[in-house]
Amino acid sequence: MEHNTIKGAILDLDGTLLDSMNVWHSIDIELVKKYNIDSPELISKMAKEMTIKEFAEFFVNTFSLPTTPKDIINEIEQMMAYKYETSIPLKDGAEEFLMGLDKMGIKYGIATATYPALAKAAIDRLGLDSRIQFMLTESELNTSKNEPYIYYEGAKHLGLGKRQILVAEDALHSILTAKKAGFFTVGVYDSATPFEEWQQICSNATISVKKLIDILKLI
Repeated sequence: MEHNTIKGAILDLDGTLLDSMNVWHSIDIELVKKYNIDSPELISKMAKEMTIKEFAEFFVNTFSLPTTPKDIINEIEQMMAYKYETSIPLKDGAEEFLMGLDKMGIKYGIATATYPALAKAAIDRLGLDSRIQFMLTESELNTSKNEPYIYYEGAKHLGLGKRQILVAEDALHSILTAKKAGFFTVGVYDSATPFEEWQQICSNATISVKKLIDILKLI
């Protein structure tokens, strides 16, 4: 792909820009322990592919828990809030990558499955709020990354055609959705991603990178 073809980027947050997936996994473990449920690995995998609302409903209904999906949503948000407000960092190379996009005049925004309040807290703390064009969340759009709607909305905010936009994601289901919708897809490695899933990401994404900064050499 020629260097000047890409004019915009839609970036995932957790596992792509933020080094947060292992934190989410620890929360999954804490949650299943609290409710005496086995298979935290399975729970984490399913949570990654669901919206927050879908996961809460699945979790309560599947295990017949004495609580409500709304309570689970609130509980997870409370467990994670302090970490997003104070400590979750950008991934290695992410700041240099964003600086490179700025220098190249490539506009970018965020499309995330994360709770809106948590995403905003991290973005504000890391000084990204003035640099991004938009922040879109699954819950606010009532969608998931199993559907392309959030990416189409990102393209509208950028004012660009989908073939002018790269979509960077660390999750296979998101890569497959964006690819099917016709976007230039970038698979981003995360240490929390199982090896088999990373292999599938590499096979399906337009390009795949170990660090975000490596994208700059390939666009």
